[in-house]
Amino acid sequence: MLKAVIFDMDGVLIDSEPFHLVVNEKIFANLGINLSEDEYQSFIGTTHKDMWSIIKEKYRLPQSVPELVDMQVSGNINYIKNEEIEAIKGVNNLLSEIACENIKIGIASSSPTEVIELVTNKLGISDYFSAIVGGEKIEKGKPAPDIFLEAAKLLNANPSDCVVIEDSENGALAAKAAGMKCIGFKNPNSGNQDLRKADLIVDKYDSLNVNVLRNLF
Repeated sequence: MLKAVIFDMDGVLIDSEPFHLVVNEKIFANLGINLSEDEYQSFIGTTHKDMWSIIKEKYRLPQSVPELVDMQVSGNINYIKNEEIEAIKGVNNLLSEIACENIKIGIASSSPTEVIELVTNKLGISDYFSAIVGGEKIEKGKPAPDIFLEAAKLLNANPSDCVVIEDSENGALAAKAAGMKCIGFKNPNSGNQDLRKADLIVDKYDSLNVNVLRNLF
């Protein structure tokens, strides 16, 4: 039975991957490294810590992982504060419908909590969420299930009663590993993500409503 809906943020609530790429490409250039498109896309859905741990080792960067993460977080925060951002079309309507049905709503994102709160406040949707779990709050990032299990715990919902909305392969794998239903949101700006593990794949929020979510069970 549907008791809670857990949203990823990047590429699901906000089309953030394009500006993440802008921010990250500046950092890569400053560090003197060149990632292939496939290599970069493999990091979509993972935590900043996991991404920079791999890049640091591969490219033998002198900076510490926390220093590299701080570069990325600072860049994203500056962008969000100074640029116009908006929710993906249809997000507000879906959040409102879910809330009207007294179904709990949470966010489980690989982005840091500080960034999640900044985005949701700027979009005016923060009041919808009863729980937020950022990537820094869990030890193992997606595709491990930890972040979704923590969100379910905070929402006081059994994992089997939760639906996750994800745009990345890592996120879909994490949701299914957590024993949850998963809707794959096919966002073209999230790259070529394999969402076949999801229970349902959509490319716009017009395709989703509470009845569709309930019919997954």
